[in-house]
Amino acid sequence: MIKKMPIAILTLCVSLSGCAKDQSLAPPPDGESITVTVKVPKELVAETLQVMYRSTLCTFTDHSAFGEAYQRDGYQRTDLQLVREGQSDRYVAKLPIDGGGACQWRLSNVTFGVAYGHPTNFGENVTYGAGGGVVVIFDHNNSPRGGADIKVEGDLTIRKDYYPWVKESFLGGYRKRVSLAGEGDIYVMYQALQARQVYFEPVLHSGFLVTSVQPKVKKKGNHTSFTYPDGSVVTDGRSKPDFRKLQAIRQAAESKQ
Repeated sequence: MIKKMPIAILTLCVSLSGCAKDQSLAPPPDGESITVTVKVPKELVAETLQVMYRSTLCTFTDHSAFGEAYQRDGYQRTDLQLVREGQSDRYVAKLPIDGGGACQWRLSNVTFGVAYGHPTNFGENVTYGAGGGVVVIFDHNNSPRGGADIKVEGDLTIRKDYYPWVKESFLGGYRKRVSLAGEGDIYVMYQALQARQVYFEPVLHSGFLVTSVQPKVKKKGNHTSFTYPDGSVVTDGRSKPDFRKLQAIRQAAESKQ
């Protein structure tokens, strides 16, 4: 017994001072949450939610562009699947605000969206491209895709128009992809510090297809050619469809009905 005591004391000291902190998430079961709801059009599918938590307790060392070391908040990503509400077109997920654990994780941001589930409906070997994404930031930090373009108070309701865009690319190898052409970039970015409800309703105008063909040779004056739903062809140096033109074509067609 006498010979074993110093070893036991040493072991206790190491466990108190030298063990790494458990950095796992452990949300309290009765904690507050944010509900994300996506209304999914029948041609599309809901993508997996990428949820980011941050901690001011479990930090790590990073370096500036000048090589200077500094401490950054710890972060951890967890992926969640939206769950369909009965037989409806609504899919829901609840995000705990308090991530719990020894690091006292806090919800920072979420990335989600919609995509074509069967891109080959647009042709053999067609793959999904991009578009239809949303990022919502719940604190004062940037998301992995940057800062917010729009800041809102209270709950967040997003309703956006999208158009199918089939793009053929040749430079660097042939690819044919279908994307969702919408207003702005691939992701719409929001900061919603007080939100407890986030609702996203993408409105897909599947009857208004826009196609594009990239030049096969890269040289000055060669531009991507866009063919719009009204049959007009535009080669004006754009890298993505003219959203306002798409809106105008659809609205004009709908007004004649």
